[in-house]
Parts: sequence; C-alpha cells; structure tokens
Amino acid sequence: MVQSCQKAIHISRCLQLAILLEVSADKPGNVNFTASFEGTRKEHFFASAVAAGPTFQEAAKRGIQIANGQRVINDAGLGELVKLGVRDVMEWQRGGNTILGTVMLFIPIGVAAGMTPTDEKFSMNFKLLRSNIEAIIHASTAIDSVHLYEAIDIAMPNGLNQAPELSVNDPASKQRLITENITLYQVFDIAKDYDDICSEWIHNYPITFDEAYPYLMEQLEKVDQNTAVINTFLKILAQHPDTFIARKAGIEKAKEISAEAKKILEIGGATTTAGKTAIAKFDHNLRKAGNHYNPGTTADITATTLALCILDGYRP
Repeated sequence: MVQSCQKAIHISRCLQLAILLEVSADKPGNVNFTASFEGTRKEHFFASAVAAGPTFQEAAKRGIQIANGQRVINDAGLGELVKLGVRDVMEWQRGGNTILGTVMLFIPIGVAAGMTPTDEKFSMNFKLLRSNIEAIIHASTAIDSVHLYEAIDIAMPNGLNQAPELSVNDPASKQRLITENITLYQVFDIAKDYDDICSEWIHNYPITFDEAYPYLMEQLEKVDQNTAVINTFLKILAQHPDTFIARKAGIEKAKEISAEAKKILEIGGATTTAGKTAIAKFDHNLRKAGNHYNPGTTADITATTLALCILDGYRP
C-alpha cells in the first residue's frame, strides 16, 4: 500500500516537473521566464503545475488499481480526470487557460504509468508504458467524452472554432455523445486531422515517443537543459505545423512558421550564435500578433516529451 502511494506521488511529481521545465525554457512565441502574453505570465503556469498535482496523483492511483484488479480499465475516467485537473488549475490562478492541452496529453500517461510495473526506483519499461497508454485510451467511454467537453467549458480555450462534427461549441453535442454512445477515442478520431493533441491520442503518441523523446534525450547529453528544450520545441514545430496556429490563422500561416523553425534548426538552433539571433527575431515576429501565432500545441507536446524524460530518470 505504501509502495503504491509512493509510486503515485512519484508519477505526479514527474508530470508536474515537466510543466515547470517546459515553461522555464525560452521557447519562441510562448510564455517563459522573460516573456508573457496579456493576462498570462509564468507564475500562472507555476500555479497550474502545483494545482494539477492531486489530479496527476489520482490518475496514477487509478492506473495502479487497474493493474491490481481493483478497478476495470473502462472505469479509469480519463475525461473526469481531465475535468478535475482543469477545474483545479482554473481555481488556483487568474491567467486563463494555461495547460488544458498538456493535461489532456498527461492524463493517459499518468494512468498508464500507474498500470506499468516499476522497480524500487520507479523505473519502467517504456514499451509496456506505451502499450498501456493505447489500452487506456481505447477503453474510454461516452461519459469520458461528456466530461472532456465540460473541461473545455471550464477552461474556455480560444482557437477552437467550429468543428465539422460534434463541436464543443454546440450545446446539443453533449446529449449526442450519450445518446449515440460516442467514446472519447471516437471524438478525438473525428478531430485528429486538425488537432495534434487528438492525433497523439489516436495514433498512440507518435510525435512524443518516436520523434521528440529520443531527440530531447540526445540533446540533454550534449547541451544545457534550456538549449535542449528550445531545440526540441523547434524540431517538433519544424516537422509538424502547429494546429493551434492553424485553427486561428490558417494552415498556410502554420506551415510558414514551421518552415522558419526548420531554417533556424539548420543553422544550429539555440546552440549557435546565428541560431540564437534567428530565434530572437522569430520570437519577435510571433509575438507581433499577440498570442495569435502562439505555437501552443507544440508547447504541449514539448511538455509531454519532458514528462517521458523525467519518468525515464532525467533530473535537472
């Protein structure tokens, strides 16, 4: 019992630390230690990381219960956990929606990490972790869908626009979710082509596990943490036009921003003088439109990548 409790606390700390390390890096176009948006500053992310801790711990606890046969996998409550996390985040800071996307990505990882056997140092097999993430997502229910929609109501994120099907802006959608028994997996399957957070869920986190995680781990062996996180952020952005930007400013603008990120990486990213100069200019250009060109989805995936590294033993 004590070991299970310690494991849940450990997993929560890993996820909380990932949020803190992500916001501490000087990523272009995002809130960080030296830059903010109107009404949203670094301290709002600090508060969010603290506020989300109990939900992350509960997610891991439920995963442990599933592994021990004390809870069925369909009763993991992914949607409820997202809603609980978002509710606490919004209650503990006044900076608006800070980490909705991050929480959505972290919850399946938290539950799956609880399900995955660990040694006395809480090390785990990442192949099994990823298999458990896939299992937990496929076991989602229509109730999870409703809770997720309620979480979005609480967070009130911008850039949602009108989805082609089951829009969160349509009051009738929640009733349809229950009446037609539409699971959260099915909801995200509908949205996967215009939201990379949904795409990560549906395709079992390919950007996070296959691209960003090995790249960040390699970077952390070569350069300081801040540089490693910035370069990883640019790597993700260069290869995947940010869907948050695409929904607000159009896919062509998102592709243009990704092309610029690729050019910066080609001249060394945050590891060279030329790259740093280009990043500063890039950051300035992204901020000229307020948060309209904020690569928010890329930041969420960067935080998730950091979570994997920390779960794998990385410490700052």
